[in-house]
Amino acid sequence: DLPPPATRERPPGCKTVFVGGLPENATEQLIVEVFEQCGGIIAIRKSKKNFCHIRFAEEHTVDKALFLSGYRIRLGSSTDKKDTGRLHVDFAQARDDLYEWECRQRMLAREERHRRRIEEDRLRPPSPPPIVHYSEHECGQLGEKLKDDGNFAEAVRVLLTWVERGEVNRRNANNFYSMIQSSNSHIRRLMNEKAAHEKEMEEAKEKFKNALSGILVQFEQIVSVFHAATKQKAWDHFSKAQRKNLDMWRKQAEEIRNIHNEELMGIRREEEMEMSDDDMEDAPDSKDSDDSGPLAQVEALKEENDSLRCQLDAYRNEVELLKQEQGKAQPQRSEEDTTRQQQLSFLQQALQGMQKQLLKLREDLKQREMELEKNSEEKQQLESQIQSLKDRIQAFPTSHALPVSNRCLSLSGAPVCACVASLFFNSVWICSQEKESLPEKGPPSPVKSEREALLVGIISTFLHVHPFGASIEYICSYLQRLDTKISTTEVETLLGRLPCTFKQELTGVGASLEKRWKFCGFEGIKTA
Repeated sequence: DLPPPATRERPPGCKTVFVGGLPENATEQLIVEVFEQCGGIIAIRKSKKNFCHIRFAEEHTVDKALFLSGYRIRLGSSTDKKDTGRLHVDFAQARDDLYEWECRQRMLAREERHRRRIEEDRLRPPSPPPIVHYSEHECGQLGEKLKDDGNFAEAVRVLLTWVERGEVNRRNANNFYSMIQSSNSHIRRLMNEKAAHEKEMEEAKEKFKNALSGILVQFEQIVSVFHAATKQKAWDHFSKAQRKNLDMWRKQAEEIRNIHNEELMGIRREEEMEMSDDDMEDAPDSKDSDDSGPLAQVEALKEENDSLRCQLDAYRNEVELLKQEQGKAQPQRSEEDTTRQQQLSFLQQALQGMQKQLLKLREDLKQREMELEKNSEEKQQLESQIQSLKDRIQAFPTSHALPVSNRCLSLSGAPVCACVASLFFNSVWICSQEKESLPEKGPPSPVKSEREALLVGIISTFLHVHPFGASIEYICSYLQRLDTKISTTEVETLLGRLPCTFKQELTGVGASLEKRWKFCGFEGIKTA
């Protein structure tokens, strides 16, 4: 059991050992008899100085031969010094062993390269088939393939290659046009397939949501069973180990229940967000009339009010459910009670915030309605005043001008009085016609209130210090620091009504194109 004696480093592919300490009278036959027990021997090179080199047939036999190192050897029963010795076996470096090892390594490397090449060939994707060259015959076959749904993908790849190669010329332009038209006809089919897949996805989502709600109901039942088991009537009959297991199972069930509940609430929130996005996309565009702005804002505020009311009802239902669960549970203070109280406090805070926001929106809605009623009353008053002025102007020359002119003529009888009277009434008639025609011919003012005039002045000052223009978002971000109620659409419509003061230009190239507004009042005053 002694450890082997220290040896030199083993050479690669070593099959040869050095044997020293042999008796002087030892023969080759004796060496073969001793070391043949380890394995087959190929050759023995014996020296005259009591050592030899033995080459074995296998590498593992060298390890067996090393265990003979340190043994004493004696020839027969002789005690002569020439007939005794102490063996020392060690690794020996031989050129034959190194050559065979290198040949074997090269063979293994070749086998590894061959195996890797076979694996790469097996895993390499198949190369695409070569694209046929254009001809009238191939063009006709490709047109038929483009009409087939099964061969469309392969046929459109061939068509793309032909177009990129530059096969289109004046003679075959009609053929290529018909093939491109056939490709375009597949758009409707692809859209129908997409709609079908979306419908399947929605059905799968609905199925998953229903299944999840059913699982959640079962979890609630299991949790209620655990809560009933923890009551004193049943709890006292269980052993200590059973109580420990029941408590652990109850905690696990409640954790899983809470996870599933959060997942279901997340799905519902996503659906509500999608519905709100759809409502925003389907909202009608604002009209160009004077009443379109407040009406659109009132409608938007009403929709937002309804959505907030729905969210408020949902939060209230959640709070009531949590209160009911808390009332059913045993009034013991635990980690679940603390987490439930935290959830209740969070929900109450969210509820208070939603109520404040709802009240604020209601006040804004009332203010907008009052402004709308006030504007409608002012409009009616202005219309009635304009109508009365028109009636007075129309009635003035017929009822007053002619009698006065006749009286003047009858009193004086002179031609000078008639001329003066005619000139006077002609001037009155002309002034009345001018007064009547001015509101009809003059263009309406683009600035409709003092607030819009202030906005025009602020935007003009802002754009005057930005000679290269600014985007509508940049302008609105500056204005919203002064008044948070200013919207992008309001500013953009105001700028569009003043083409002689502000103009919109496109700047940039390619994907960096950007619309910018510039102040052009100094140039527009010449053309206005």
